[in-house]
Amino acid sequence: MIKEYQSVKKIFGPIVFVEGVEDAAYNETVEIILPNGEKKRGQVLESSRGLAAVQVFGETTGLDTKSTRIRFKKETLHIPVSDEMLGRVFDGSGEPVDGGPPIISKEKLDVNGMAINPAARAEPHDFIQTGLSTIDAMNTLVRGQKLPIFSTAGLPHNDIAVQIARQATVKGEKTDFVVVFAAMGITYAEASFFMRDLEKTGALQRSVLFLNLANDPSIERIITPRLALTTAEYLAFEKEMQVLVILTDLTNYADALREIAAARQEVPGRRGYPGYLYTDLASIYERAGVIKGKKGSVTQLPILTMPEEDITHPIPDLTGYITEGQIVLSRDLNRKNVYPCIDVLPSLSRLMQLGIGPKHTREDHGGVSSQLYASYAEGRDLRNLVAVVGEEALSERDKKFLAFANTFEHRFVTQGKYENRSIEQSLDLGWELLASIPEEELKRVKPEHMEKYGRKYRK
Repeated sequence: MIKEYQSVKKIFGPIVFVEGVEDAAYNETVEIILPNGEKKRGQVLESSRGLAAVQVFGETTGLDTKSTRIRFKKETLHIPVSDEMLGRVFDGSGEPVDGGPPIISKEKLDVNGMAINPAARAEPHDFIQTGLSTIDAMNTLVRGQKLPIFSTAGLPHNDIAVQIARQATVKGEKTDFVVVFAAMGITYAEASFFMRDLEKTGALQRSVLFLNLANDPSIERIITPRLALTTAEYLAFEKEMQVLVILTDLTNYADALREIAAARQEVPGRRGYPGYLYTDLASIYERAGVIKGKKGSVTQLPILTMPEEDITHPIPDLTGYITEGQIVLSRDLNRKNVYPCIDVLPSLSRLMQLGIGPKHTREDHGGVSSQLYASYAEGRDLRNLVAVVGEEALSERDKKFLAFANTFEHRFVTQGKYENRSIEQSLDLGWELLASIPEEELKRVKPEHMEKYGRKYRK
């Protein structure tokens, strides 16, 4: 039974405190009726001794303590789901903003989702081809993985995310990925870019967009990723689709979480973020995966901008503990006009070995990746040495590794925004670049792979 109260004690920022409430549950949805008849949605954050703290989705302008009425609906926040959501654009609270009709469906799912039983999880092992050599060959993405992109302000993480959304496919399968895209706190220009690019390439027809703009209520940012993930889980595990979820920007999400914690007068943790930031982020990231007996999957590419380019900041730091690696963007590479400016040295995919090899990509993949990494790392180290002693002091061997580092950045890392390389093209390019390294230095590739794939590039 829905109960209505007209006993608002006080309004503190986006939080409304209601007295005399019976049996209010955590995360219970609330309808707030303003004195002028306007209705807003809310959610119970806390309930103790008859006092309920209600989080308002939207501005609190117009609310007062005398005439505002609160209806507790005895259910958590649900979203109607259907495959008709494909090709649609919604705001951060799940309302259509593309001029289309609202989604009418008998299926309404709790946005908080349900944790996947660890015993029901299948081991991720299917290689996802993104078309980007630095990811496919060096930091392989696997179906069901959560692999965040660590960026900083001003870097082209949006372009990279959209390119992956356009190009991602499971190798060996004809089906493209369905993309569920959730943006939190982005500008109108960024939102227009995402919609325009996906529409221009036809990818919008297999995408679902949830857009919380910078001028939208920051409180909305807490539910936006959960709406997206609930939609993704439905499409993956009920409709058997391969779903790629792109979440941007998790830093804006965490800042909204900090804002709510401050409004609730909680004791702050590191950098003012709540002490449960790790748990909260995990409740988002852990909704990726593959389930035994299910054909669909949810793969996550969260994007976060590191404040002050600090990878030890709480948001990237905790994200690194929960997820299976990271893709790190480099400002130095961006200054050199290298796109995508992915720095392969600090980047890592912990599930890479499960998705490469003769059954997934090619038998030489592991060796080529390891050799490219080692050769590039040595060339980068030599750059620092050259800054001190000059290039003339280097041996002929060292000069070849130094030249390799430059060639690797400008031929292997660099590619066009609409250039879609197959894994075979990326590996062949790797062998071509390694031809400049003396053969006796190639200690990470097998001799039989050298004869089969690399010998033709050596003069």
